[in-house]
Amino acid sequence: MNTEKYEQILRDRQRELFARLHKINADIATGRDPDSEEQAVQAENDEVLDELGEVGEKELKAIDAALDRITKGTFGTCAKCGQPISEARLAAVPYAPLCQECATGD
Repeated sequence: MNTEKYEQILRDRQRELFARLHKINADIATGRDPDSEEQAVQAENDEVLDELGEVGEKELKAIDAALDRITKGTFGTCAKCGQPISEARLAAVPYAPLCQECATGD
């Protein structure tokens, strides 16, 4: 398996997520509008941004784990059953630690 290809994909996604999280954190840190009606909208927006930030952080952790598996030479091998993870699955979810069967519980 060509792990260099996946390492590049993972690093590109990692950079993209770092930039997105930085922007989210900057947006959340921006002061509130003194208009109470606008404050309610901003509070809702902050909740959405918080959720997006949490999702991004989870994906970053999964990417870090995948990069660690590349370093250890176990990338592309299912962490549960030890069988190879299909190229199609890795193309869809390059940080996947499990093969399709183990991920779906089949």
